[in-house]
Amino acid sequence: MILLAQSNGQISRRLAADLADVESRFAAELHSDLSCVNELAGHIERYRGKMLRPTLVLVSAMAVDLDADGVREAHRVLATVTEMVHMATLVHDDILDEAEMRRRGATVNHLNGNETAVMLGDYLISHAYHLCSSLSDSQISRMVAAATNTVCEGELLQLANRRNHQLDEPTYFEIIRRKTASLCGACCRIAATISRADESQAAALDAYGQKLGIAFQIVDDVLDLVGDEGTVGKTLGLDLEKTKLTLPVIHYLREETPEHRAALARLLDRLADASVGPDRRAELTSQVRGLLRGSASLDYARGWAGRLVDEAKTQVAEHLPESPARALLIEMADAVVSRRY
Repeated sequence: MILLAQSNGQISRRLAADLADVESRFAAELHSDLSCVNELAGHIERYRGKMLRPTLVLVSAMAVDLDADGVREAHRVLATVTEMVHMATLVHDDILDEAEMRRRGATVNHLNGNETAVMLGDYLISHAYHLCSSLSDSQISRMVAAATNTVCEGELLQLANRRNHQLDEPTYFEIIRRKTASLCGACCRIAATISRADESQAAALDAYGQKLGIAFQIVDDVLDLVGDEGTVGKTLGLDLEKTKLTLPVIHYLREETPEHRAALARLLDRLADASVGPDRRAELTSQVRGLLRGSASLDYARGWAGRLVDEAKTQVAEHLPESPARALLIEMADAVVSRRY
């Protein structure tokens, strides 16, 4: 659960109750009369981490509707839907990356194979839209669908650029804007739309969510290179093994000395060779992480994340009225750059 300790006590209690409601709705929506399906759905519950996207929905609602409780039934439905969409992307990401661990437990594809994992991801998506269709306003469903389409486009753009050692920063940012930030922005904007907030507030929340989402992904990419697997709780180094260039690697290849750039390029070429076995691939990945650890490229990426977080905070500070909910949005942004998992 996202950062409740420092926020206002009343809003913390309200948010905790609403997030518990989201968890209950999530489980109820996925329930099947087939025990094998329920077993898989139960395993997915272990994937739940910070609940960033549902929290963005709920706190955004509180931040634009100060005269009432803020969170309506439609917000709770939306929060559950966005968590389902996110969980589906995690299941499919683990297949693409051949990941074996997430949230300190085995992935579905590792335990049950890719076929089962593909169908489980599809099951999550279909239930997300089944639940979303219960809302009376079809505009909300279309907004969720548009955000999900954008997420898929981002994944496809990233796949198209695997083994592209000339990947530039604008393309990298477009990938993560689509695959991560678009859904975060949609969580905030749709919550504001349900609350009938004015366009300036909806746009500011959208910008806040997108900037926070990009910063979150940059930090995630840094952790993939230098994080501790036991702390982060998932398989690390997979971006390298799949030759997906992230911001620190792009910067290193552009700014380091010719000797160091050549060394990294050679390692990436070897990782791009499909004939390289898993043990050797792990060794090569470790060597790349060793090159990058302590380099200016990591500070460069962290600097980008910090600037984006500052811009996100400015959006809510300038366009939303002062409230405990607005303060929590600012705390959440700060937590992105300080996280270690």
